[in-house]
Formats: sequence, C-alpha cells, structure tokens
Amino acid sequence: MDPNDEVTAHGRGGVSVPRTGVPSIPRELPSVEVVASGTGDEPLAVLVSREAVDSAGRTGREQLAAAEHRRPAELMARLGAKGSAGELRRVDEPAPQARWLVGTGDGSGADYREAGAALIRAVGSDAEACTGSGGQASEVVRVALPPDMEPDAVDDLVYGLALGGYRYRVGSANQDMPVRGVRLVVPEGSQESAYRPAVARASELAAATALARDLANTPSNVKNPAWLARVARDLADDRVGLDVRVRDEGWLAEHGFGGILAVGGGSASAPRLIELSYDPGVGGAHVLLVGKGITFDTGGLSIKPADGMHLMRTDMSGGAAVLAAMRAIATLGIATRVTALVPAAENHVSGAAYRPGDVVRHYGGRTSEITNTDAEGRIVLADALAYGIERAAPDAVVDVATLTGAMKVSLGVRTGGVFASETSLAERVCAAGQRVGEAWWTMPLLDDHAESVVSEIADLRQAPQGPGGVTAALFLREFAGDLPWAHLDIAGPARAESTYREVVPGGTGFAARTLVELVAGYA
Repeated sequence: MDPNDEVTAHGRGGVSVPRTGVPSIPRELPSVEVVASGTGDEPLAVLVSREAVDSAGRTGREQLAAAEHRRPAELMARLGAKGSAGELRRVDEPAPQARWLVGTGDGSGADYREAGAALIRAVGSDAEACTGSGGQASEVVRVALPPDMEPDAVDDLVYGLALGGYRYRVGSANQDMPVRGVRLVVPEGSQESAYRPAVARASELAAATALARDLANTPSNVKNPAWLARVARDLADDRVGLDVRVRDEGWLAEHGFGGILAVGGGSASAPRLIELSYDPGVGGAHVLLVGKGITFDTGGLSIKPADGMHLMRTDMSGGAAVLAAMRAIATLGIATRVTALVPAAENHVSGAAYRPGDVVRHYGGRTSEITNTDAEGRIVLADALAYGIERAAPDAVVDVATLTGAMKVSLGVRTGGVFASETSLAERVCAAGQRVGEAWWTMPLLDDHAESVVSEIADLRQAPQGPGGVTAALFLREFAGDLPWAHLDIAGPARAESTYREVVPGGTGFAARTLVELVAGYA
C-alpha cells in the first residue's frame, strides 16, 4: 500500500489530510540470497572472529586453521582490531579477498546480528557518500560466510543485514535504502541449497519486523484507526488463507464493546476492531493473538506530560507486531490456525472523552471502574480478549501491548515482560524469542495483589495502586477465562532512542518475530 496515493477524511466528518512523503507500506528490505564462492564483482566483506584475529596476532599466518581466512585475520590484527562483534575495518590497499573486514566476536546470535547490522550501515553510508560525490556506488555487497557457519546459524546474520540499515523518513527525498542486495557466499565445498531455506525464513521474519516498524513509525496525523484498518486489509489481500474483517463504531456499539468505545470517544477519529483469521486448512491448535492498537495516546483527561508525548504514535506497537506477524505466518504457510484482533482507537481529550470515575461495560457484560484514563490499553484489550475467546474458542491466548511504564523500570528497554497463567506458555514465549533474537523475561502474577483489581462500584478497578505491570496483568487475566494465556508487555523494547545491533531509533518491531516463531511451535 502506498499512503501517498490517498487523501482521506481524517475522522468523523473531519478535515482531509494529504499524505505526501509518507513511505509506502510494506517497503522492500535489502534482498538476501545465497551464492557459491568465486562469483560476483560486488564489494566483498569477510567475517572474522575474535579468536581468528587473536590467533593471527599471536602466531602469524602459518598457524591459522583456515587458510582462506589468513589474510583477513592478519589484516584485522595489523589494523589494530580485535574482531569484536560489529568492529569494522575498510581495506583500501589492494587485497585479494576483502573490501570490508567485519568482526563477529565469539559467534553468538547477538554478535552476528551486531556484525551484519554494522556492515550494512557502513556499506550504505559509503554508497551514499560515493553517489553524493558523483560516483557510481554498488548496490550489492557479497559477504563471505565463515567456514564453520552451519546453515541453521545464519538467521541472526540475516536479521542484522536486512534490518540494520532500516530508516523511516517522511519527506520528498528518496526513501530507498542505499544497499539493495546482499549475497551470502557459502564456504568452499558447501552447497548453497543447504543455506537457502534458513535464509528465506529469516528474511521473512526480518520483513515482519520492518513492517511492524513502518506501522509504528507512521505519524498519527496519517495513522488513525480507519487508516490502520485499511492497511490491514491491503496487507492481507495477496496472502493465501488470510482474511480480514473490520468492525466500525456502529457495530461496536451494537455488540457492546464499551471499552473500545469509551477510549475512542474523545477523538474525531472513530475506533475500529480489526479481526484477522488465518486457516491453513489443517487440524491442530488454534491460537488467539490480541494487539493493542492505540494509534495515538494523549493520556486522555489524565493527560501525559508534554515531554515524550510525540512518541505516542508508537503506542500501537503491539497491534503492529500482531498485523506483521499474521502476514508472515500466512506467507510462510505455517500449519497453525490463528485468529488475531487489533482494537484500534485514539485516546484524546475533548468534551466526549471518558473520565476517571466512569464505569465502562465491556463486551460480555463485565464492568470496570475507570481510575486513570491513561491506562487505556487494558480497557481496549479487555473487550478484545472477551470477544476473541467467545468467538474463536482458541486453545491458547497471547496479548501484546505497550502497556505500563513500570515494565521499563523493571526490565529496561531491551527486554519484554511475560506474564502467563501457565509456566509452560511463558517458557514457550521466552524460547521462541531466544530463537529469533528477542529477549523476554518471565514476570510473576502475584495473587497477593488480586484483590486490588476488585472495585467497590464495579466488577473491576482499572488501575489500582501497587506494582503497575503486575496489576495490569491481573486485570487482563480476568478476561482470559481458564485458557492458557500470556500477556506480553513491550513498553520498553517497542521503541528505541539509540542504535544497537539491528535496532535503530524509533519503532523497533519488537515481538513480531517472536509471535511468528511461537505460532510455528504449535504446528
């Protein structure tokens, strides 16, 4: 979908908003393919481990185990590098094998993501400088895989190469990434076919991350609930087995979605419930995914401080991760049935905004006393959970949301929190995240605080005193029934202020890869 093609009424009889300069969605990442050694004229990068550089520095070329990597390791040592993850040296002198030397540290997944991302950023910067000075820059880079890299270990390198050069910019300038392609050169004697399935799957997971970033980064004068629903439709159009239904405010009112309507009531842009279903046509487990879709959050009448409010365009990162994951699940043809819900609303300030002290009736009849309008995420998720469980009758439920600042205090900004009704489900989430390079930590559902979410004037109290992440999870648990359920709080890692590994400032796309991997585990 190209948002630049549309000029759409923004809200209930609102003004039209031109969308000039907004990147199309989804955008293309650098393609990653596998080739045999000895092919291509593109700039070549050689990956060099810390151990190889250390060995070269201590004993010289005679004692290096891999003959074809003697020269790069020696060069790195001579240039003062240690082979640390992401450490780069450009070779300007004539060298038979390398234009770029890239340290891979100890060869962990995180090290390979760091190496791939550092390389693609450096090559991209070099290409832009060359083009800016009137030269002809190569849009493709070859990367020589280490002799000991197994096919199933290449995915982290692909994440770094595909995502490290990501950028989101609204403007008239060219939005394309300077590096269009990466060719992974397999070790001599290896078969390209052995590496291609892992590279293809990792590329699709990287595309899911990038799509979630695009959705989260889109400015909120463009991205309202109706826009998000249209994009969801477009993203599903060419995916076999993936269907989308969009429920508008009239349907929500008719069917008793008091939470979504209350949160969205203060905005000129009406709320939507985006419902996706993927059926591969096989038996087995049925998973329900629910993602918070607050397209902008002022905090409502419990208004947020001005500092940082501009970042609230990313408050639908949970919904973005769910939409991106569903597209990837369908593309990969994963043999697990999935239903997904994204309750989308803007939380604004107006005479129609909901108030502290209001009592909201959710789908299914349960009521909540509102104590803080800035705790709106759990209110829309409650409606979606109740509806999804009744309608889909799933075997497991996972919700994902930028829900509480308390999780940023607890776990920082690179780790997601997992609250689960069953230990085995929490372990599934953490293991899935570890396999795709996303960090999770299991948090306790402390029953000592369960009474705090009980209200004196309604069934539940929305935002009681106490540990914020825990009480938010306990509130949501009331809508999960007796099913295996996990709540993923991504308030910390959903957005970044600095560059690290494959992450760049802005929306990070965190959780999209984990959701795909988690669903695949049920196949």
